[in-house]
Amino acid sequence: MSSDMIRVEVAYALPHKQKLISLQVPVGTTLFEAACESGIAEHFEGLDLARAPMGIFGQAEASPKQRVLQDGERVEIYRPLIIDPKETRKARARKAQRQADAG
Repeated sequence: MSSDMIRVEVAYALPHKQKLISLQVPVGTTLFEAACESGIAEHFEGLDLARAPMGIFGQAEASPKQRVLQDGERVEIYRPLIIDPKETRKARARKAQRQADAG
């Protein structure tokens, strides 16, 4: 591998299917560019890389089109949340309060 290329991985997963693609990209490649170049969207119907949240090793990245990758990093493409975790916690707390009040 030449010094102007780095090795990265791009990952996406659904409950029933996941894909991890390793590729070499030029130094200076962004998360978004690597995701596009990997071709991963071709494996998942409806995956819109322009709108999908992305991150590196479990850390969400606010600007995937600006964040430049380092050698060995893994781009993770995240699925949109169906339910906001905060709302789920609030609903559980309300239910527990109702049960306590009734008990």
